[in-house]
Amino acid sequence: MAKIESMPKYDSYKDSGFEWIGKIPLNWDLLSVKHIYRLVMEESGKNHNLELLSVYSDIGVKPRAELEEKGNKASSTDGYWLVKKGDFVVNKLLAWMGGLGLSMYDGVTSPAYDVLRPKRDICGRYFNYLFRSPVCTSELKKHSRGIMDMRLRLYFDKLGVVKVPFPKVEVQTAIANFLDKKTAQIDRAIAIKEKQIELLKERKQIIIQQAVTQGLNPDAPMKDSGVDWIGEIPEQWVVKKMKTFARIKNGVDYKHVETENGYPVYGSGGQFTNASSFLYEGEAVLLGRKGTIDKPLYVNEAFWTVDTMFYAICNSTVLTKFVYYCATTIPFKFYSTATALPSMTQTDLLNHKFAVPNKHEQSQIVNYIENKSAELDEAVILQQRQIEKLKEYKTTLINSAVTGKIKVPKVDSELS
Repeated sequence: MAKIESMPKYDSYKDSGFEWIGKIPLNWDLLSVKHIYRLVMEESGKNHNLELLSVYSDIGVKPRAELEEKGNKASSTDGYWLVKKGDFVVNKLLAWMGGLGLSMYDGVTSPAYDVLRPKRDICGRYFNYLFRSPVCTSELKKHSRGIMDMRLRLYFDKLGVVKVPFPKVEVQTAIANFLDKKTAQIDRAIAIKEKQIELLKERKQIIIQQAVTQGLNPDAPMKDSGVDWIGEIPEQWVVKKMKTFARIKNGVDYKHVETENGYPVYGSGGQFTNASSFLYEGEAVLLGRKGTIDKPLYVNEAFWTVDTMFYAICNSTVLTKFVYYCATTIPFKFYSTATALPSMTQTDLLNHKFAVPNKHEQSQIVNYIENKSAELDEAVILQQRQIEKLKEYKTTLINSAVTGKIKVPKVDSELS
């Protein structure tokens, strides 16, 4: 990706008078939004077959049917606002978070939204990039009304007075075309890195699965474990139910002990608050009871865990961390009860079978997994950092293009 600071600039600039915009090219105008768009409130009428449209902060305006499960639809859209392709739809509650966008569809939208229609010849895609850019949404937040962020509303009487850059329509189009191409390239690069992260995490899980079921010696004689999801195991290993080496206890609701500082309180996603007391001190494996049941945690401290979790305390015949790695391979879908909220029972966990070597081999397996995991985790972190840099680059590129800080290709000098 080319450095933004090295990209071509316009020949001359002027001060816009607005901090969020900064300097703009000399021949660009500044117009109030109300001089570009008008507020329209055209009712759809009854018994229509028009597409229901919604605004999403991350993807803009999309048909609701494309993004929701069947059956989760508005009971009626009679009397909703008509939306034409090229209109701008504004979610008044979420505009400051990017909840606005250009509609590429004819349809209807909730009366809770504003529908803006161009008053002049414009390139809607340019204004879609402009209005949804973080530098602009920060400005829109200042014009929103409300006593707290989640109550803020952006009404058209306030949005309409916001001044925005207004280059000639040919320049708008060139900028939009440039950003369409460049952001697509960046999004593809991000998607590739996200796939690489997914593959690294899969590789990590495969390493754990193989280590805790097959050991580290590829030449070890093997035998049938008698358990479908374990398969063959080394001849010297034994298959044991969890209840032979661990006790399982229920977590407890934390609200009565929650405090600003204290002992960590764990949920399925890790620590999220603190407690004035603790349920157990030492090594334990935390296992989901309801909701997120497929993400075991290892802890070795005084802790509290919530009532939707179990915690398993192991005896001296096994290493707790070895049991933790084994727990990450439990086929939770096999056990999960057929309810709206996935759940596990103590009985299922206590009767779950693990392949168990002697403690010396358990220790070797734990060390092997941790060394391999550290390498893969570092690779994941590297990819995540690169994704963040790409996202930052994309944001800066959009901000720079829509406010004229860079001159995009195919913009003739007489249009600048």
